[in-house]
Formats: sequence, structure tokens, C-alpha cells
Amino acid sequence: MWTLNYNVRTSGLRVLYAFFNHSFKKEFKPCTKRVYYSSHPVQCHSTHTASKPPWRVLFFGSDDFAVESLKLLHASLESNERVVDTLEVVTLTESAPVWRYANQHQLNVHDWPNVDVNGRFDVGVVVSFGCLLKDNLINQLPYGILNVHPSLLPRWRGPAPVFHTILQGDTLTGVSIMQIQPLRFDVGPILQQELYEVPPNCTADELGQTLAVVGARLLMDTLKNLPERISKRKVQAKEGATFAPKISVPMSWLVWEDQTCVQIDHLYRAIGSRIPLRTIWMGRTVKLSDFVGKCNVSLTGVQSSVPGSICFLKEINSLAVRCKDGWVGFKTVKLKKRLSAADFYNGYLHQSFFGTSPTATDCVFQSVKAGTLKSHKTDSYVMGKSTQ
Repeated sequence: MWTLNYNVRTSGLRVLYAFFNHSFKKEFKPCTKRVYYSSHPVQCHSTHTASKPPWRVLFFGSDDFAVESLKLLHASLESNERVVDTLEVVTLTESAPVWRYANQHQLNVHDWPNVDVNGRFDVGVVVSFGCLLKDNLINQLPYGILNVHPSLLPRWRGPAPVFHTILQGDTLTGVSIMQIQPLRFDVGPILQQELYEVPPNCTADELGQTLAVVGARLLMDTLKNLPERISKRKVQAKEGATFAPKISVPMSWLVWEDQTCVQIDHLYRAIGSRIPLRTIWMGRTVKLSDFVGKCNVSLTGVQSSVPGSICFLKEINSLAVRCKDGWVGFKTVKLKKRLSAADFYNGYLHQSFFGTSPTATDCVFQSVKAGTLKSHKTDSYVMGKSTQ
């Protein structure tokens, strides 16, 4: 009798063991498991969607602008009033500032496009990522994916809003927090916006740094009240939409007879730190940098009215060039090598260079207009990352 009960009990235990062992393997994953596309161990997360903070956040980003938002999200993990419960990162390359920050702080990094959502996140955040996201990814996140965009949408949709803000001389800009839509840049509903006055003489780099900080703070404020912000979201207006394409080398060619002093000033402050302004002198490309702004030149005669005319201003050590409505100055010229304005004048414009006094034609920069760029060697430099 004892033997029979023992066998029955043993068989029952085996059945129960097999059942629970199978269920455990099916329903649970070890917390220390490392996924093949990740640089850090994946933590176990509940698949339950939260209705209030803290949120499980999946962050998409690449450059320094994006790092500012990532810093505040990361800091929230350890704060008393947490907005973020868990934080993982998606980026494009190991050379990206976002990847370096995530790696330094041991945040789990997913290699794009191998992103495993699988019910482990409440909301996504995209800041200067550079890739369109498909609906099958967006729809896996209960609160969708938010985008920090450095302009007052719908003005300056596209990958380079900060550059075009400076290029067009806008005096007012800001940051928009929007919900992205699949396969389209910067057209989703607005959850929150903050205005910012552009300081006089501000460069695109300076403005970008400031808006990165403003955007990060505005993102955290949006996440604190996310359900309410979503319920009050506004569709973007159809009026006033403008596009901000990537900046590129063709934009840097100067057209002296068409561009005013103010326009050249805007162009230099927009792209000058990334792409030197360009012109042609005696058939060769000249790069101009260290812009000093509008200059007072007291020349008379034909040379004073010919766009592209050059003169050296000894008192400010600058090369002045005639444009549509006046003169603008540059302290540095690059021909074969980088030269000061004085060195360029003494080496190439002084009469000793020509053997006789230079002619008016010798002292003129030539404009390069659209459609004539093929005859001149240009760089393949392209700047601007999408903010989605």
C-alpha cells in the first residue's frame, strides 16, 4: 500500500514539476540575459501600461542636441519625484554622442533598426535621430513617440530648423513637443510649445545649444502630465508651414551682386562654423572666414560700385568685399593655405604679385550662381540631422 501511494505521489509531483517548469520557461525570461544587439544587460519589465509617471521610456537620438534631453531623462531615474522608471536607448553608430553617453552611464543600447519593444515601454522619445519611424514600431508604444523639435512648428519642418532660423533672420523661435506620425517628418499634433527670442548676432551653434536645454526641460514637463497633454494636443496649422532642408556646400557660394550685407551676415552666422563661405578669384576657389560684418569703405570710381571688388582695410586687418548694398569684411582667406587678410593682400593683390599695378579685374571676386557649380570643385559636405 505504501509503495502504491509512493508511486502515485511521485507521478503527481513529476506532472506538477513538468507543468510549472514549462510555464516558467514560456512566461518568464532571466533578468541577466543579454540580447545580441545590446551593449548592456536587459532588465525585466512589466508589460502593464502605466497611467501616470514614472514611465518606461525608449529614447531615440544621435547628436549633442539629443544628449541634453537624454541627460534629464537619465537624471530622473534617481530623482525623488521620478518621471522615468526605466530608460533604454536607440542610436545609429558608436561614434554618436548619444551612444557615448549611454555607454558611459551603462544604459542599454539597441542597434538600429533591431529594436525590441515587446510591451516593455510606455512611450518613445525622439530627438535629432535622423531616421523615419514606421507605424509598426510607433503603434507598439501605448503613448506613441514624442519628438523634441527646435522650432515653432509648422515653421521650419525638416532636418535643419536652427540653421534656417538664423539664415532667414527670424527674431522669434522656440521648441515644439509633438507626437510623430509614421514615415513623415514634423507633421504630428503639438503637445506643448515654448517661445524663445533669438538674441542679436546669435550663431546657429549658439542657438542650437540653448534650444537643446529648453527642449530637454520642456520634454520633462510634458512627461509629467503626459495623458493630459495628449488629450489637449492640437493639430498643426496648415498656414505658415516652411521647410528646413539640410545645409550643404552649394549654399556657401556667394553671389555678390545679389546678396546684401545683412544676408551675408545671416549666411555666415548660420553655416560659417560648419562650411566656409566661398567665392572665385582668378579661376580658383577662395574660402572666407572670420567675418567682421559691414565695413565702411571710402573708395571712389568704378571699383567702388562693382560687386565682388576687393580692398584691404589696414586699420582692422580685414579684406573688404563689395556686395549688393555695401562692403563686408573677412579676416581670413584660404586659397592654397589659410592666410590672414594682410598676407593675402601682400601675396596676391599687391602690385609686386602682378609685376605692375593690379587691374580692376584682378581685384574682384567672381560670383557663383546656381547652375554653374559643376565647373568648380565643391566639397560633398552635408549638414543637418532630422529632429525625428
